[in-house]
Amino acid sequence: MGEDRAEGPESGRGRAVGPGDGERSAHDRAGGPESEWGRVVGPGDAERLARIALTRVIEPGDERGGRWLREFGAREVWDRLTAPGAGALPGATPRRLAGYRARAAGADPRRDLEAVTAARGRFICPGDLEWPTQLDDLGDARPIGLWLRGGPDLRTWAVRSVAVVGARACTPYGAHMAAALGSGLAERGWVVVSGAAFGIDGAAHRGALAAGGATVAVLACGVDVVYPRGHAALIGRIAEQGLIVGELPPGDHPTPSRFVLRNRVIAALTRGTVVVEAEHRSGSLVTARCAQRLSRHTMGVPGPATSGLSAGVHELLRGGAVLVTDADETVELVGGMGELAPPRRGPVLPRDLLDPVSARILEALPARGPADPARLARDAGTTPDETLGRLYGLHALGFVERHGDNWRLTPQAIHRPNTRRDGT
Repeated sequence: MGEDRAEGPESGRGRAVGPGDGERSAHDRAGGPESEWGRVVGPGDAERLARIALTRVIEPGDERGGRWLREFGAREVWDRLTAPGAGALPGATPRRLAGYRARAAGADPRRDLEAVTAARGRFICPGDLEWPTQLDDLGDARPIGLWLRGGPDLRTWAVRSVAVVGARACTPYGAHMAAALGSGLAERGWVVVSGAAFGIDGAAHRGALAAGGATVAVLACGVDVVYPRGHAALIGRIAEQGLIVGELPPGDHPTPSRFVLRNRVIAALTRGTVVVEAEHRSGSLVTARCAQRLSRHTMGVPGPATSGLSAGVHELLRGGAVLVTDADETVELVGGMGELAPPRRGPVLPRDLLDPVSARILEALPARGPADPARLARDAGTTPDETLGRLYGLHALGFVERHGDNWRLTPQAIHRPNTRRDGT
């Protein structure tokens, strides 16, 4: 049987490993010098090829599969799933193992590599220079590998990246805040990471693109699959200007569970996660809580207390997340030393620039009608002579005018906000 396979048109010499190679010898499975994989891609690439194949077998976030990879390596796991009589995989029931093997029978790494190459993409895995090592914080839930579309180096971009996530059915306020965060972060040299979904995700991506900045879309499907369909143009722009990232092989479509599991990659890849609008049962809260477990910064943009779309964000803030309202405050939290948000204060009013004595005299003047200097001196706690001198100074500034021997506020001073220097 082995000789027939070696001589047929589907010989292992003519393609990378595929499902029909399950009956190769134990020596071949071990990766010896005559190994079929070794003949096709070289012994050093056998592990990578096994990981490519396993992306069609093991679902994202499967910690049991991650434990097998850690204990045995991808090549051995693949051999145990494809070779008759191979050793069992610990913790897998016969029914589950049969499911894994059925998937493995349909895996064709060469086909997947050709498909991602046609989409101008590539595959990276742990050990590659481009692999973002912060994903290793996921432990056994770490991706088997990542499929990418786009030119930039993912590891370099991930060093200064922030996730902006939130509700799909967002409000205009939420869309505005997400776009403002996206553009503001991009202008400050940060990469905006999100999931390319409708609502907050799309607004964050568009904000970054509009600012000419960098953005990464982490998909719950193959990187050559456009989902959602309504974001075909947006995903195309991200592939040209940024990066498309996914755990699933080319052609795979999303499922509800894959959306949830995708969020752990967004959380682990970035320095922090900002949630803009989320209900109590929102997938974006899964991202935020995963970020908290990974000791990443977790932030939330507040909304109206009466809005159900902000209820999840407010609960997140009560649970220890940091309130942010713009890109400056976000960068202050996730950035390096010295990247501080500018100090915030209200507008500076002309009265704020007065010296304390002049300010007390001005406040002692009634809103209507004149007042004599002696009364003003008494109310301001100063002498009549000093009061008279200060009144002439206030007159020069346009605050007061003389009315006989008395003084009164000018119309402009009456209509200006009567704000004290301490803001009360």
